[in-house]
Amino acid sequence: MTLQEAIDQYVECKLALGACFDCPARFLRRCGRAAGPEIRCDEVTPGKAGEFLSAGDCGPNTRAWRYSVLGGFYRFAIGRGWAQRSPLPPRAPARVPPAPPYIYTRQEVQCLLDGTKTYTSRVCQLEPHTLRTLILLLYATGLRPGEALRLKRSDLDLAQGLLRVRDAKGGKQRLVALCPALVQALRTYDRHERPHAVDDWEQEAFLLNRDGTPLNRETVRYNFRKLCQSVGIRRGDRARGQPRLHDLRHTFATDRVTAWYREGRDLRRLLPTLSTHLGHVSLSGTQVYLSMTPELLLQASLRFERYAQGGGGLP
Repeated sequence: MTLQEAIDQYVECKLALGACFDCPARFLRRCGRAAGPEIRCDEVTPGKAGEFLSAGDCGPNTRAWRYSVLGGFYRFAIGRGWAQRSPLPPRAPARVPPAPPYIYTRQEVQCLLDGTKTYTSRVCQLEPHTLRTLILLLYATGLRPGEALRLKRSDLDLAQGLLRVRDAKGGKQRLVALCPALVQALRTYDRHERPHAVDDWEQEAFLLNRDGTPLNRETVRYNFRKLCQSVGIRRGDRARGQPRLHDLRHTFATDRVTAWYREGRDLRRLLPTLSTHLGHVSLSGTQVYLSMTPELLLQASLRFERYAQGGGGLP
């Protein structure tokens, strides 16, 4: 079987199983086109596989991700007898440890929201009120940026204060409750600020560019970075550790746990609820989002001090 045919069957299998496979599928098909239409699975040399891994002068984390995607494909191909061995190196490329998340203070979030009123990086389709609505949505719900950008109007039930997340990580779906203030902000955007789309109501995206097209993720990232610079939100470590849009999700989780500590709530009961809200299948996935800010450390210390002194409550 040719490499391209095997890749097509592998992609179809992953999609049939409900996997969110868009990016891996695009990468694998690029590899198939680069190898040529006639090359068979067993004819890919280690040198050619190395070219797949390093194409575009990519960084170590991208190479590691590509290694994982190709490794999954070759396990699939070998299991069906289409290939006898994998041309990949025996050891996966080392990953660079992720930059620690940036936890925004309430004052910084307000600066971001205020900054959208006057900030323009250049003439572009992303309207200031659309960027403001996106920031509010991420900060108040903890959605992943991609989940927010994929929202359709039919996914929001503002009368009930609910939002449906479709095609989340792992192909899962979930319902997210919205606070009254966010419901009002989303209703204002939908009625008075949102551009008109060209698609039908059921399918059109909720967050739109000026011309009615869905937002582009890279454009949003670029404009958010410029917004942070314009309002002075920055930290002094490496550039890759600068505040990101995704860090609003970390901020949501950390602020929620800090508030529960402050209120004396039972975290053992509430943390599974937070995991469900964030779309995680286990608490270990949520722990990644809980950064030890000074406020969280203070509240945890006060809780333990009351417990140690016999004041009751949970440690």
